Amino acid sequence: MEDPCTLYKSQCEKAKEVLELLEKHREEIYQKLKFDESNAVLHKELRTVNLDIKITLNEIEHAEFRIQECESDNNSILN
Repeated sequence: MEDPCTLYKSQCEKAKEVLELLEKHREEIYQKLKFDESNAVLHKELRTVNLDIKITLNEIEHAEFRIQECESDNNSILN
C-alpha cells in the first residue's frame, strides 16, 4: 500500500527547493543593490522575491502540517 502522505512530502520537498532558489536570487539582488542602492527595478524585484519567499514558507508550513496530520491518521488506523 502506498503511503498517503507521499503527495504532501513531495510538495514540501519541492517548496524547499524553490525556497533555496528564491533565497539565492534575493542574495544576488542584495549584492546588486550594494552598488546601485537607488535602483527602483531592483527594489521592486526584491519586494517580489520577498513575497514569493513568504508564500513558499507558508506552503512548506501547510505541507508539514498536512504530513503530521496524515501520519497521525495513519498511526491511529494502525493501532
